[in-house]
Amino acid sequence: MSDRLPHTLRSDARDNRESILDAARALFSADGLDVPMREVARRAGVGPATLYRRFPTKQILIAEAFADQLRACRTIVDEGCADPDPWHGLCLVIEKICELHARDRGFTEAFLSTVPGAPDVAGREYTVNAVAGLARRAKEAGHLRSDFVLDDLILVLMANKGIHTGSTASQVTASRRFAGLVIQAFEACPRHAPLPPRALLAPPAPDSA
Repeated sequence: MSDRLPHTLRSDARDNRESILDAARALFSADGLDVPMREVARRAGVGPATLYRRFPTKQILIAEAFADQLRACRTIVDEGCADPDPWHGLCLVIEKICELHARDRGFTEAFLSTVPGAPDVAGREYTVNAVAGLARRAKEAGHLRSDFVLDDLILVLMANKGIHTGSTASQVTASRRFAGLVIQAFEACPRHAPLPPRALLAPPAPDSA
């Protein structure tokens, strides 16, 4: 009996941790980062003491809750930076980052947050600096408009966060369309390539095509 007890405790602790992280992701994504810690504990089915034992501060909880998304974000940026065509790489980053954020608005808020540790600041700074270098190379190649600044990409993420639809699938569709429009706006000499499929967000006007 005593031999099995430590294993049981470790298993319970692990289950509590995952329950807390699942609850935090759901609440942050739906309601933003201002959700009280006690609400996270309630949704996870644990007491406040258990929550704070696992995650002493909200900043630590935010960082852990969105660790996977931040790694995915870094992978996307690395893929774009590795492309020999910097403009193509930048377009890939815009498209995939917008989709990643469209799937989880809570991550967008965490990524743009200036609160230390929410999420991993070093990882976020790496992502921002890598995109800045990619944009500089795209400008030098003559494909990215000369007046582009990195803050423009932050504006894109802020605007993308504002896309609200009835389902994740339609939200992603709308985000892809939005990314297509953004890319054409950023291009030095727009070729007006076909846009991704439109998102059905409102009834069509009688005279619409």
